Amino acid sequence: MIWDNPEWFWALLIIPVIIWMRYRYYKRRQMAYVTYSDTSDLEVLTGNWRSYGVYSGFLLQIAAIILIITALARPQDEQVYTERHVEGIDIMLVLDISSSMLAEDMQPNRLLAVKEVASDFVDRRVSDRIGLVVFARESFTVVPPTLDHNLLQHQLEQVDLGMVRDGTAIGMGLATAVNRLRNSDAESRVIILLTDGENNAGEIDPITAGELAATFGLRVYTIGASTDARTAPYPVQDPLRGTRYHEIRVEIDEEMMRTIAGTTGGRYFRATDNESLEQVYQEIDEMEQSEFDEVVYQEFSELYKGFLGWGMILMLLSFVCDRWLFRTELD
Repeated sequence: MIWDNPEWFWALLIIPVIIWMRYRYYKRRQMAYVTYSDTSDLEVLTGNWRSYGVYSGFLLQIAAIILIITALARPQDEQVYTERHVEGIDIMLVLDISSSMLAEDMQPNRLLAVKEVASDFVDRRVSDRIGLVVFARESFTVVPPTLDHNLLQHQLEQVDLGMVRDGTAIGMGLATAVNRLRNSDAESRVIILLTDGENNAGEIDPITAGELAATFGLRVYTIGASTDARTAPYPVQDPLRGTRYHEIRVEIDEEMMRTIAGTTGGRYFRATDNESLEQVYQEIDEMEQSEFDEVVYQEFSELYKGFLGWGMILMLLSFVCDRWLFRTELD
């Protein structure tokens, strides 16, 4: 409830004045007209319902004045309606699932670290259609662009090595994502490509796939995920000794990744640990903001009629009480 004329509440200050004047009036009326030597016998007399209601008229007047002043303050019921139009972004996540993603320069390994950060990214993009492509020697679409983020999260959780033959077909992964977004009607279309190696498989060259993305107006952000050292620890299962580690070379074609991103108007990022990987996705999240158009409607319903009506009713009742029900002989 809001008040259109709240300054009328200052009029409530007259209530104490009315009470004080009424009190002085009753004090003057209670002056004795006949003097008695002893009034103790009168104290045992019980009054009837009229004697207890002698002040009801005055109390009803006070209540009526309060309600009338409240009505003058124009109470209103405010209803706010919001009409929101969201211009979402279509995003394809492209993840490398080659065997080198088991390297443990990120914790617990590259693949699990990327899946966790990508999942957080999806949670933040509530208004966007997001899809998932994975690649190794071949590539395929796990989930096409969708607003069903629960499905996407479930499929992302199931992503693992061995879904396709081992290798690193970066061009194939990018081309598959381009094919999914080329007919999209979204205002903005984005591909986030993550890999930890060099292109060594596939029929499509990564640079060619990047040019194809640029042709369709797609923006590509590329991420190189690995330590900035020359080697990274890689777990190997030994039937006799259990898990042991040997160092594998870190081979990311950063020049190629920069070229792809630059051709499409995107950026290349290097993530060397879990914290920097999370920071990369947060930075992309901030750069690719959905557009919101919001129109707010306000509707007001007048409530003063109820207060005014009850105020007039109570005022009428106070008149009945003073002039008829509880009228005293001194009136």
